[in-house]
Amino acid sequence: MNAVIAAVGVMLILSLSRVHVVIALIVGALVGGLTGGLGIDATLKAFNSGLGGGATVALSYALLGAFAVAIAKSGLAHALADKALAMVDRQHTSGGGSVKWLLIGLLWVVAIASQNILPIHIAFIPLLVPPLLYVLTKLQLDRRLIACVITFGLITPYMVFPVGFGNIFLNQILLANVSKAGVDISQVNVMHAMAIPASGMVFGLLLAVFFSYRKKRVYDLEKIEQVEQVSVAYNPMTLGIAFLAIAAAFMIQLLLDSMIIGALAGFLIFSASGIVKWRETDDLFTEGMKMMAMIGFIMISASGFAEVLKATGEVRTLVESAAAWIDHSQAIGALLMLLVGLMVTIGIGSSFSTVPILAAIFVPLCVQLGFSPMAIVCIVGTAGALGDTGSPASDSTLGPTSGLNIDGQHHHIWDTVVPTFLHYNLPLLAAGWLAAMVL
Repeated sequence: MNAVIAAVGVMLILSLSRVHVVIALIVGALVGGLTGGLGIDATLKAFNSGLGGGATVALSYALLGAFAVAIAKSGLAHALADKALAMVDRQHTSGGGSVKWLLIGLLWVVAIASQNILPIHIAFIPLLVPPLLYVLTKLQLDRRLIACVITFGLITPYMVFPVGFGNIFLNQILLANVSKAGVDISQVNVMHAMAIPASGMVFGLLLAVFFSYRKKRVYDLEKIEQVEQVSVAYNPMTLGIAFLAIAAAFMIQLLLDSMIIGALAGFLIFSASGIVKWRETDDLFTEGMKMMAMIGFIMISASGFAEVLKATGEVRTLVESAAAWIDHSQAIGALLMLLVGLMVTIGIGSSFSTVPILAAIFVPLCVQLGFSPMAIVCIVGTAGALGDTGSPASDSTLGPTSGLNIDGQHHHIWDTVVPTFLHYNLPLLAAGWLAAMVL
């Protein structure tokens, strides 16, 4: 059995069986390494060497957690939640219908902005979602719907808009690796190439909002009140300092290209202003790091898991085995390449990391099958993006869970991973195949 299939299969089975994701990743890596002939020592060595690849991301999330706690202490997110709650109370006779759409729209816009306009990725989730949970619960909004809305905003913008994280994914990774593999991409409009696959994501979002999760779902308000204060003191000064800290963190992140330094600078502004007392600094740091630590541990484990898959050398074997079934058929070839991309990305948990792995093998195969440069870019880009939604180890699923599960009423696998997999990976697979056929 191919080591990649074995590793990913074990990881997914354990995750779906409610085994913790970190344990599932470690066991999956061990199975993959042993199946791939590495031996226990080589497998552990590869896993340990890969852990460092996730350390920077983990530290970034930890500091962003501390920054998020400081922002919450300023009352900024709660000011927004209080206004939303007041609107719900005024519209109790109508069920707060307009507020429901306002909140869904707000989370959708902020998630999109976090990729292109204000590239902070999932850092907004622990700031905004927990204070809004009380309102969302009073409206009886299904949290699976919110997970789908946020995940759409975390994935789709970087797939199609070459700004912010989109610039990194589309220009610096996708086009660069396709070009490196020998294809002339000078005439390729990357937005055009990825537009049809992105439409599959839009279809999945509409399906989730208007069909799958449109019904009300009841959650326990008391559990939210135990972990999230419904009322927090704030005033114009604390809100102004919060805006200043956020702006400073954003500017420093852009100037120094360091999320760590940006979050630290924002936290120091809160400390200097007195919103965060110096004697409270240790406690707030600890609280913030606890809030984001699980994401960090999973990302570190996922990095080790990915290193084991690479060390086996069987990612290439999996792709080449799929190629043997193609027999010069573009339709079959595109479908198999997208399925392989889905399998690999679910295991690695990052489309950014998957594209370089797949491009080196897919691009020559695409050229041999006669695909146009535009179609090649589309196939590689879609194959990389497939699985980022729906992977237990992806920050695009871990982020929504971190905000929606603060009261223990939102399961990572069944309430985030499975819904996003069904609503986004399947339409994206179909749209990516269609694009490869017509471009």
